[in-house]
Amino acid sequence: MDRTPEPELMDDPAQAAAYAAANFEAPDRRFIETFIALYGTDFQGEIADLGCGPGNIALPLAGALPAVRVLGVDGAAAMLHHARLRSAAAGEPGTRVEWLCTQLPADLPVGRFAAVVSNSLLHHLHDPAVLWATLQQIAAPGAAVLVADLRRPPSPEAAAALQAQYTAGEPAVLQADFLASLHAAFEVEEVQAQLAAAGLTGLTVEAVGDRHLRIWGRLDKPGIG
Repeated sequence: MDRTPEPELMDDPAQAAAYAAANFEAPDRRFIETFIALYGTDFQGEIADLGCGPGNIALPLAGALPAVRVLGVDGAAAMLHHARLRSAAAGEPGTRVEWLCTQLPADLPVGRFAAVVSNSLLHHLHDPAVLWATLQQIAAPGAAVLVADLRRPPSPEAAAALQAQYTAGEPAVLQADFLASLHAAFEVEEVQAQLAAAGLTGLTVEAVGDRHLRIWGRLDKPGIG
């Protein structure tokens, strides 16, 4: 099916609260475990989490990697409200996470970050090239990259079946958001074309499970700027 973009920001307070309260433990844990499997428990340096939302990845990543600091970046102030509350309750890991409210493209430090991660941001972007340009801007040469997102199903019927399977019993706002996100997501081949256009030839794109994709690797070229 053709892609149908959705709003770039989740800045409605009720929507942000529902998202923050939702149970994404399994995919969030898989993201952290994948980062550690790829780059090790001794990873050091600064990590940028683009589209960090309420801190689902930034905070557990800081908790799992004691030698890192994390900058969580999101354009939705309502999401960052919940991220800051979680950070204050997290203790020591939370002190190693900072939050920045800005929408991509943004004036972020050039070539600063040892890793750039992002979870469920790509499908929100009307122009996906913004993500890859930002990655090139802020990542240090050889930086670790891990981006995860939904993968667009082949038909509206398949999307509806995934919605029924994975959001039954969730609040209506989450059910509607999940279906819209499936329609807004990219296919593996589309992301491969995006990376080729950006010159990011060192990254791998792969399908994960029945509804996700993953982009990972080391940045094989210096940041721009």
